[in-house]
Amino acid sequence: MRIDTISPAEGARTPAKRLGRGIGSGLGKTSGKGHKGQWARSGGGVRPGFEGGQMPLARRIPKRGFHNKFGKDYVIVNVSVLNTLPAGTVVDYGYVLENGLAKEVKNNAGLKVLGNGELKVALTVRAAKFSAAAKSAVEAAGGTAEVIG
Repeated sequence: MRIDTISPAEGARTPAKRLGRGIGSGLGKTSGKGHKGQWARSGGGVRPGFEGGQMPLARRIPKRGFHNKFGKDYVIVNVSVLNTLPAGTVVDYGYVLENGLAKEVKNNAGLKVLGNGELKVALTVRAAKFSAAAKSAVEAAGGTAEVIG
């Protein structure tokens, strides 16, 4: 194979429509723009979202919500998920993501462990935050809950 023999797959590239090149092309005379009016003119048409003077949808709908730019999003794991792990495992942020135990959060501030479920395995859990129930569940199972970061 030579570089000058490489071509795109069949049908990957379509030829440009040649407007205004005779009636036989199907796009002659008005070039598919119809007769007169705003849409037939050069630079014609309206901006996106314009509804002919009617109050646009974006302004008719009430504003809602708030985004705290200082808020922290944590990767969250419940103790019920940790129950499946072998005893003595060191569970931290990297371990959770590598083994798919939790969904990664954009701009996250670390791992947070919540106390939903039961824990019967002794584990060493290192996280940025623990709920009170999660911390007591880890310690009651004979493991250690270490707050890092």
